[in-house]
This record gives sequence, structure tokens and C-alpha cells, in this order.
Amino acid sequence: MQLLKHFKKLTVRPKNAQELKGLILQLAIQGKLTVNWRVENPDVEEVSEYLRGIKKVKQQLIREKKIKKEKPLPEVNKVDIPFELPNKWTWCRLNDLGVIGSSSRVHQKDWQTEGVPFYRAREIVKLSKFGEVNNNLFITEELFNEFKENGSVPEKDDIMITGVGTIGIPYIVNNEDRFYFKDASVLIFKNIFNLYSAYLNLFFHSQYWRNEIHKDSMGTTVHTLTISRAKLVPTILPPLEEQKEIVKVVETLFKEIEQLEQLTVERITLKEDFVTSALNQLTSNNAKQEWEFLQAHFKSFFDETSNIKKLRETVLQLAVQGKLTVEWRLQRSLSGAEVEDASFLLKRIKDERNQLIKEKKIKGEKQISSITEEEIPYTLPESWIWCRMQDLCPNISSGSTPPKPYFKKEGVPYLKVYNIRNQKIDFDYRKQFVDKEYHSTKLKRSILKPGDVIMNIVGPPLGKVAIIPDDFPEWNCNQAISFFQPLDRKLNTWLYTYLRAGTFLDRIELIGTAGQDNISVTKSKTIMLPLPPFEEQKVIVQKVNALMGLCDALEQEVKQSQEQSEQLMQSCLREVFES
Repeated sequence: MQLLKHFKKLTVRPKNAQELKGLILQLAIQGKLTVNWRVENPDVEEVSEYLRGIKKVKQQLIREKKIKKEKPLPEVNKVDIPFELPNKWTWCRLNDLGVIGSSSRVHQKDWQTEGVPFYRAREIVKLSKFGEVNNNLFITEELFNEFKENGSVPEKDDIMITGVGTIGIPYIVNNEDRFYFKDASVLIFKNIFNLYSAYLNLFFHSQYWRNEIHKDSMGTTVHTLTISRAKLVPTILPPLEEQKEIVKVVETLFKEIEQLEQLTVERITLKEDFVTSALNQLTSNNAKQEWEFLQAHFKSFFDETSNIKKLRETVLQLAVQGKLTVEWRLQRSLSGAEVEDASFLLKRIKDERNQLIKEKKIKGEKQISSITEEEIPYTLPESWIWCRMQDLCPNISSGSTPPKPYFKKEGVPYLKVYNIRNQKIDFDYRKQFVDKEYHSTKLKRSILKPGDVIMNIVGPPLGKVAIIPDDFPEWNCNQAISFFQPLDRKLNTWLYTYLRAGTFLDRIELIGTAGQDNISVTKSKTIMLPLPPFEEQKVIVQKVNALMGLCDALEQEVKQSQEQSEQLMQSCLREVFES
């Protein structure tokens, strides 16, 4: 069997653990975990004899008026049977095995703040998952004793089953339990024939049971489990001795899964901690040795998407701190090659902006505050300089939303935040256009051109950035997007790289209502950023692109590994459900 053959391999990823448990339960109720046991124990009593015994006891209890006579249920026929069972097993209706009912009605006026706990479906779910529950509803001892007299109080080995909310969740009553339950929202399977409740508990946790209770005769999904529907569910009954063996095998396999799952979680946590530490070292002053070490172990360390995400973030941090180009600067220095200081680049841009203002080609703006020493977060390499976004990009602003009639099937592409995906423009996702004339007049302030850098200023999350592509000659955007149009168009890839790093978000004052983080246009203008010499900018961008390509390749390998794991799981599923 493939499941057991590849057991350890299938538990490598934590998310597979629950799927594996589901598969094991399905194998268990189909008799596939006890094939060898049946060979070694050929003389067990056929379960049909046991069912006949239950039927006789039921008839006797009806005669003694201890339980009510019920309308006979139809026998399970071939149409109801999804798979064949082993010899000596049988199909029956759930009601053939016990008495299914609910509680006596408890009116809201009888709810108390102390006394005997009174549980609804949500409390039964918590009991099933955690074995305990914090409860704030109770009934009096007198009322509880009254219900005890009529036989509706849960007793040891009875099984509670949720009928609303998350339906079909079982809870086996134990010796210490003392509670009552809400009618309709919770069903009770009275185990008056001393059936092996541990096996029934496995059955009620199986995918087969969930599938059966979530469909009606028309195949429609339902969200309430009534007593009448529960009674009719085709139920799988093995011989009693084999039920015990099934429970034993399942418990053994579950224990192994949990041990492997814990080891997997510990392995991933240790690796993530190590990777985090190594990446933190990269952003320190002496990063060369750590970088070389990580490069030699990329595939070993970065085999989880969370670690690759951290690698991307660290690459961008190293880039904007000038740590990707330490060797480049050293080689230039040794060779005597001159690199123009970024302060000259900044001065040329300021002179050009002042000239354009003088010629009334762009609007003059209110002078923003100079950068103080207290604001500087880290020391820059020689020939770099700190500046503000407004120093590089005049008239930073945001878009606006035109009235509905101006949205057209064709025209000028109109961007919203959801069009920024994976730090690129994805205009195919819910594309919109605005009227060309309205774009060039009323929306003139927010005309975008290829190469412009845009960023969302309404979140969460903030930090979505993109460069306008050249698919269209002009674009426009709504008010949740700000745009940066550098006077020197060659700066756009550096601005894009810096904004992608997102480090400025730690040093900017956000505005917004509860649950929303906004960056004002004014704050967008004051974003402080390092400016390297232009030649170094090009080298940094090239290195970032190469390293992001490496991250893409690593992510693709992780994806392929996950797909292979999924294919193996699906193969096991097919073996279980098609055999």
C-alpha cells in the first residue's frame, strides 16, 4: 500500500499531517489496515450475528417501554454503498446500532449562571478538540435530575454529535462528565448496547461520515444534521475484535504522525531561526563571510517559502545600504576609476527643477524640512548622500476616482491597488479604462507614463510598488496610489528598488482609521532615501535582479517539491478510493 510505503516522506511537510490522518481513518473504516490481522484471525464471529442480537435487545426494551418503537428504516442497498467491505463486515443504518435522540427542551428562562453545565454545539466542538471548555450557561440540579429520570442525560460511552454549525463532530462521554445539552443543536447517540465507542469515534471522524452528513438525497450540501438524517446514514460495522485492532493500529499510526510532525516543525523552526540569524548578520558591518557561507548552502537553507521571503527582504536591505557593492567600490578605488559623488547628481537635479519652475513648466512647491542627524538610520558609503523623495521627484501626488459614466470599455488604463501584484503591474486583473478626454482634462494631475514609479498609500498592507510598463502610452490611477516621476528618468529603477525594500515604513508617520494604515501625500514627499552615484545604482539594480532571479528559482524548486508531495498524496488517495 502506497500510504504506508511512503509514510515518512508524506509527513515531511506539516500540512500533510491532517490529510494523512484523514487517509488513515478512511483506510481503517474500509478494512485496509487490518488485512493481515484477518488472515491471522479467521474465526472471528460475523458481525451480522451481533446486529441480530442488538435487534432482539431493542425489541425487548420496546416491550418494556424503556425506549419508543420506531418506524422501520430501509435496508442499505447497493445504491447507498460507495465501496465493498471485507468478509464478515456489514453495512447498516446508524440507528441500527443504538438510539439516536436529543435533549428535553430547556427554555432560555431556565438558563442559570451556576449549577450543572449546559452545552450547545460550540461547547461540544471544544470538548472534542481540547477535552475541556469554558462555559457560562447552567441549569439547576433539580432540572438536571428531572432529565436524568427521563433518560436523556448523557452517560459514559454515549456519543454527542453536533447538529448545527460545524456538524457531525463527535464527543465520547466519560465517567467524569456531568452536563446537559441543547436540543436540536446537539444529538446524542445512546450507547445502550455497549458498542465499542472508540471505533465509533473513529468512524465519526472519517471523511466518509462528513461526506454523508453534508449531502441530502438530491446531492445538495446541507448545514444541519437532524435526528432523522443521522439515523439513516449508512454505517460500517466490523466484528468487535477487529474494531479493537483497528483502533489500536490507528492510534499507533497517529502517534507516529504526531512524532514526525513535531520533528518536522522543530526542524523547520531551527532552520528558520538559523536563517534569520545568518541574514541578520548579513546586514551587519562585516557581512562578507556570512554571505559566502549562505551562497554555498542556498538550496539547503532556502527550501521553505518563508525563508525565501526573508532572503528577498534581506537582499533589498543590503542593496539600499550599499552592502551589495562593497567589492565593486573597492575594485574601482584600486583601479583608480573615478566615481562621481551623488551630491553632484543631486545638485544637477535641483538646478533642473528650479529652472523648470522658473519656466513655469512645473509648479513650485512648499519647501520641506532638511534631514537632521537624528533622522539618519545608518551610515552610508562614501560618495552616497541622503535626500528626500521630493528632491528627486517634483509634484508627487495621488490619483482620484472619476464618476461612473467616465469608466469605459476602452480608453486609458486606470489602476487600483489590486493591480499591483508581486511588485508589478497586473492590468489583466479586473482591468478598467477611463474616458480619454476626462483623463487628459479632469484627471490631468495624475497622468502616468511608462517608467513612473507608483506605490499604494492605503493599507494594510502597505509597501506595494511597481514601475509603469510601456503597454500603453499613458495611464491613470485612483487616490489610493501615489506616484513618483523623477526628473532624471534614469533614477526610476533605484527609486523602485528602495521602495521595494520597505525600510522607510519603519520611519514614517502613518494616518488612518482603525484597521487601516495610510500614508499621506505630504509624507510621501518627505520619504528619506539614500542616493548612490548613478553608476553604482546600475550595478546595485543588476545584482538585485540577479538575486531575485535566484529567489524565483528557489521558489520554483520548493513549488515542484510541494507538487511532488501533493501528487504522492493524490496517488495514495486514488488507491484508497478507487480500489
